[in-house]
Amino acid sequence: MTALFALATSLLWGLADFGGGLLARRAPALTVVVVSQSVAAAALGAVVVATGGWSEAGPRLWFAVAAGLVGPVALLSFYKALALGPMGVVSPLATLSVAVPVSVGLFLGERPGWTQAAGIAVAVVGVVLAGGPQLRGPAVRRRAVLLTLVAALGFGTVFVLVTEASTTVTGLFLSLFVQRVTNVLAGGAALCVAVRRGTPALPEGGLAWNALPAYAFVGLADVAANGTYAIAAQHGPVTVAAVLASLYPVVTTLAALGFLRERLRGIQAAGAGLALVGTLLLATG
Repeated sequence: MTALFALATSLLWGLADFGGGLLARRAPALTVVVVSQSVAAAALGAVVVATGGWSEAGPRLWFAVAAGLVGPVALLSFYKALALGPMGVVSPLATLSVAVPVSVGLFLGERPGWTQAAGIAVAVVGVVLAGGPQLRGPAVRRRAVLLTLVAALGFGTVFVLVTEASTTVTGLFLSLFVQRVTNVLAGGAALCVAVRRGTPALPEGGLAWNALPAYAFVGLADVAANGTYAIAAQHGPVTVAAVLASLYPVVTTLAALGFLRERLRGIQAAGAGLALVGTLLLATG
């Protein structure tokens, strides 16, 4: 059951990333974040009511609020990076977010084993190889790499904060709901500021109604992925769940190759692959 739900997590996260990246190529990335997360907040609110999650309310929810403030910055950076592409490099590099909880563990006195040390080294080499060609290329490519690393830092921070926000499955749903509501409020405020500065909130021609299902899919897939990961972690070793769930960039990359016909340089593909291998080593360490 652990493997099944963890692999489902990879599939859902990978497709959500791919969908969010495509939407960000047609609409402002901040609009994608606000609309998709609004759908996610509504769905999580229903789950919290159905599971009685309100009983888990307490001071720990402030961690969820903090995660909700960091989350929009990470998502905005990630969607912008995916819009600039290529997805086959951006998505694997974003998995370096796992380095954040590892660093927190080191600060608290934990010491990495040989596997984790090797994972850190491999991941750094992967970043250099995947980002190096981009840094020598057009400015747009350099920006994509920088935004991806910002997103990775944000995602890792959110992971740590959400972990601290709950100790039970129902508490997890409540903390994710609070996080999403904060995401929407913070993202909405940023969107209002951007509009006042002259940045359009909608794509040219307005937000097409036939695009709304895509926004809903991105938000709901993200929520479902969080749910399947929680089930996987509850029914088996967390290490196994984390490793299998961290394979989601493979889904994004395959979707980009299949639907967008993306082509990567050999060194970029190798670097992205090493970054993913490093992430797996960190997760299993």
